[in-house]
Formats: sequence, C-alpha cells, structure tokens
Amino acid sequence: MTVKTIQIDTLVVGAGQAGVATSEHLSRLGVPHLVLERKRIAEAWRTGRWDSLVANGPAWHDRFPGLEFDGLDPDAFAHKDQVADYFEAYARKFNAPIRTGVDVSRVERNAGRPGFTVHTSDGVIEARNVVVATGPFQRALIPAIAPQDGAITQIHSAQYYNPQQLAEGAVLVVGAGSSGVQIADELQRAGKQVYLSVGAHDRPPRAYRNRDFCWWLGVLGLWDAEGVQPGKEHVTIAVSGARGGHTVDFRRLAHQGMTLVGLTKAFNNGVVSFASNLAENIARGDENYLALLDASDEYITRNGLDLPEEPQARELLADPECLSNPLLELDLAKAGVTTIIWATGYSTDYSWLKVDAFKADGKPQHQRGVSSEPGIYFVGLPWLARRGSAFIWGVWHDAKHIADHIVKQRTYFDYRDASQRQAESADTHLQNVSLMGAR
Repeated sequence: MTVKTIQIDTLVVGAGQAGVATSEHLSRLGVPHLVLERKRIAEAWRTGRWDSLVANGPAWHDRFPGLEFDGLDPDAFAHKDQVADYFEAYARKFNAPIRTGVDVSRVERNAGRPGFTVHTSDGVIEARNVVVATGPFQRALIPAIAPQDGAITQIHSAQYYNPQQLAEGAVLVVGAGSSGVQIADELQRAGKQVYLSVGAHDRPPRAYRNRDFCWWLGVLGLWDAEGVQPGKEHVTIAVSGARGGHTVDFRRLAHQGMTLVGLTKAFNNGVVSFASNLAENIARGDENYLALLDASDEYITRNGLDLPEEPQARELLADPECLSNPLLELDLAKAGVTTIIWATGYSTDYSWLKVDAFKADGKPQHQRGVSSEPGIYFVGLPWLARRGSAFIWGVWHDAKHIADHIVKQRTYFDYRDASQRQAESADTHLQNVSLMGAR
C-alpha cells in the first residue's frame, strides 16, 4: 500500500485553545498550514474535566479578542461545554484548516534538507515548521507515595466527573489548588465526609472592591511577570468560579464540615501520614491574599479611583479545630475513607518528538515558545512567556509571537542573492521563449 504524503509550510499539532489561536494568526499572515487533532476541537474541555467545571476567569477576560461568548454575561464564568463550543465557533469564524481524528505518532528532522517528517495515523506530512500545541495537561500525575495494595479506589482529578460516580464513604482529596479545592467543596456539599490535604498555595480574592482578581492582576502588572518567584515553583493557585465565583476560604470549608490536613507524606498499612505544615500553608495563603488586597488599595489611592471600600474582606474566620490541632495520621478504614482523589497535576509527553528541543530534565528548551531546534515551536504551556500564558487570552498573545516568528524565518529562508535572482530570471525567460516557440 502506498503511504500518502503531503507537504505543508507549518503543521500545528493540537486543536485546543493553543492550536486554534495559532491557526488564526497563521491564517491572518497568509502562512499555509494544517492543524491536526487526535479527537475533537477543544476535546479536553469536554471530556477531561468534571461535569460542573466552569472557567476560573470571567467571560470578559477568559476569551480571545475576536469573539465574545454568545449570550453570556461578561462577568459570568463559562461552563466547560460553553468554552468548548466557543473554540469550535472561533475556528469556524476564520475557517481554520483543522483535521480531527488524526493522531501524530512521530516527528523527526529531515537529514540534508529543511523541515521535518511527521508520521500520522492518516499518512506522512512534510513540514518546514511544527508548532506543538498539545498543552500542559497530557499525562495525569499520581505521586509514587500512592498505596499499591488496591484496597481503596484511587482516581486522578482528570477521571473525576461528579459525586455520584464515587462509592459510599469518605473521600481524601490530595491537592488544594483550583481543581482539588473545587472538587472537595462539591463532594462536601453532596454530603460526603471530605479530608482535604493542603500544600503550599496562593489564595487570591475572587473579587475585591468591585473588581475581579483577573482585573487586579492586569492593572498591577502581575500577568506580565516573566518568571516564577524563587520558592514558588510548586505553589498552586486556589481560585474558583463555581456557583457564580467566590473566594476560596479554607477556614470556611472546615467550619462547613471539611477536615483539613497538611501535605500528604506517606501511606503505610492503610494509615496515611501528613506533614505538620497545615497551619504554615494556611498562613502563607493568607499572606498572599492580604498582600493583593494591600496592593489593590494602594493602586486605588494612587490613581484616585472611586471604588467602594471593603473592610470585611480582611476579616478572617476563627481557626477551626482541624487547624488548631491538625491530624498527623489517618487510618483510612477506621475513618471510612473509600476513595482517594489525586488533584496533583499533570506532566507533558513529548516521546513522539524526536528533535533536539529539550533540556536534560525533558522540559522544552525555548525562548517565548521558540525552541532550540529551529522550526519547532511550543504554544500553550504555563509561563511560556509570562504568568498570563496559562490563561486563554495569554495563549492568544503567545501564539501571535510564534506566528510572527515563523513569518520572519520564512522571509530569511526565501531570500535570494543577486546571482540566484539572475539565474531564476534567466530560467523564467527560457521557459517563456520555449512556450512561445511551442505555439
């Protein structure tokens, strides 16, 4: 059987938010390209999230510049299915050249000629450039400390959809970033006894003085931070748009019946042990929260803004018993815990990329998405160019930089010196003479 081979200037792998944004910019610049997606456009939003998930930023913020959410209040938080529909509509808006149901299995640099050979489930593609837009949520991470005896059900947050799928009994949620805290809250409201393992985190206010925290990070210049602060490499952000949006308050969750515990350390014969750092983690989250309030107040004063004061935002609830006298061990069977949900993040999988674009630790080696391997680009990764790179609007701006870089490199590649231009002109002349003689 003959293998189908096509040639294209630029191949984009992935049709989530990063792939759609990249395609828009390439289309605007007239760059011939193709986008391949193994499933459907924005598939991760449809099937890789729990049923009730909404965006963590309001609709006026978490969108691309060229299209608003249809029929949604700008201050509302779009449901995950609305987000997926939005990206499908956006792709139709500029007739994005997307092929769905095509899996990319291998990318390798060509020898002695430009570009790359890309092996797919639908044939072979020759591309001068490859944009990796597969995002950061490729492989669910469950730490090695997870018990291996099979006596308890364990799932990653990527496999959690709703409380009804879980067996009767209590739940231990490990990880208190946005996913972990929202899942724990939903389970507790559904009547589950929940233990929430809380590590280091930032805890911004959902809104303050009539402005969403996304607005505050914008005007304070925090979205444009170009690197993670030392010591905060593994700090997650606890923020939620659920139920119309609210500030995550761990003390309030505990007063509602949730049991907070420190960082999960180990499992031994059905007993889980926790670090004695719960109070420290909560205190540092409070410091982050109050620091943003301080910065916001200073900005309002400095700019003479007429925004209502909100003194109650600084009032903290009393420490619950689980914070004053934290559990350091928990016998899972005695506590009735039947499920562990690991809200412990994701890793990337670049095993299909056989190119020199990675550091010794396997992470992409790049500058604002332009990799160390000429012609290979990355879009859609956290901190790709700035803090805002992890948000929908940030992806759009990062993709613009990548598309502009591709156009610039095309200009260099297509350059011809005087002798080459003369030779090409002579060839064109000879072809025209030959055509005239044939007539």
